[in-house]
Amino acid sequence: MKGLCILGATGSIGVSTLDVVARHPDCYRVVALTANSNVDRALEQTRQFRPDVVVMTDETGAEALESGLKRIGHQGTRVLAGSDALITATTLPEVDTVMAAIVGAAGLLPTLAAARAGKTLLLANKEALVMSGPLFMSAVTQSGARLLPIDSEHNAVFQCMPPHYQAGHRAAQIRRILLTASGGPFLHKPLDELARVTPEQAIAHPNWVMGRKISVDSATMMNKGLEVIEACLLFSMPPEQVQVVVHRQSVIHSLVDYVDGTVLAQMGNPDMRIPIAHALAWPDRFDSGAEPLDLFQVKRLDFDPPDFDRFRCLHLAYEAARVGGTVPAILNAANEVAVAAFLERQLPFTAIPELIEHCLNTVSCQSAETLDTVLEADRQARATAHQRLLHYRQH
Repeated sequence: MKGLCILGATGSIGVSTLDVVARHPDCYRVVALTANSNVDRALEQTRQFRPDVVVMTDETGAEALESGLKRIGHQGTRVLAGSDALITATTLPEVDTVMAAIVGAAGLLPTLAAARAGKTLLLANKEALVMSGPLFMSAVTQSGARLLPIDSEHNAVFQCMPPHYQAGHRAAQIRRILLTASGGPFLHKPLDELARVTPEQAIAHPNWVMGRKISVDSATMMNKGLEVIEACLLFSMPPEQVQVVVHRQSVIHSLVDYVDGTVLAQMGNPDMRIPIAHALAWPDRFDSGAEPLDLFQVKRLDFDPPDFDRFRCLHLAYEAARVGGTVPAILNAANEVAVAAFLERQLPFTAIPELIEHCLNTVSCQSAETLDTVLEADRQARATAHQRLLHYRQH
């Protein structure tokens, strides 16, 4: 039985992971859970899975969780708080596998720590890889960690790769990677109406149930842009050989084009338990709980090129992938600030790419050779983005 740590247990990926784990109690034991601020859900998960350790973001959340555990008479779980405790959770000797599902830059340090500790790393936090790039992949190689992608698109690509493929290596027989994208909720919305889009409209994804931040990223297609950068790193491919395809039905999750003309696609219902179960069971397979795909209900599959004018964020991400260095970290940090401001109604939807582009043009690019350099680029980009927000508030 393998020991499992889930970073971001109360989020959508964390909840889906625990759903899959509960179906296979003989395969995994939950050793550690981490949560942001959802004490009630963390309490219920702790009661059900009885982990050794639970980490909350701050002392207030930790105290509330401890109080709740005492109230229900639960014993045997240590409750910790803070960023250092996240690293502690991922590097526990009892932990074999880490599900990295903390959204955003907050997941970088614990995810990198898991990679350096040689864990089997199930990577759902794309931002950690986008920010640190080659530094992250080098840590995986040097420690002998096993990296399995969880994003539905990258997991689909992984499943379509040659037998015995390992993430981070170039497969010479691959010509292109095709990442599918739903297009989000505003694919056909008139451009002159986008400035009036509300947070409620932006988080209403047509196919997937996701968190607020990633739902907005899907609406701007920054999510797909981050996935392009991630794909270049995971599969050692240049941006020119990673193509985004708008596929409204979200049935084909990605495709791999081989040099002999063969194109392999991974299909399934839009249910994150499918890639999660694939990674948890790899190299075997077991039940995910997802409904079987009904092709007669699907009926048709449509494919279109992305509109880079409509989805300016996707264009910016491609440029960041081409330049490399700390530019992806700057892109990610600026996007996180912009999306948070939009969700708080402090920034129009159409200003999200404007804010990001301003940061890319303002913060200097460095070679991302050390973690300190990456974190400094992140800090400068956030400071620049917050300064720029003052401009929008004044107008």
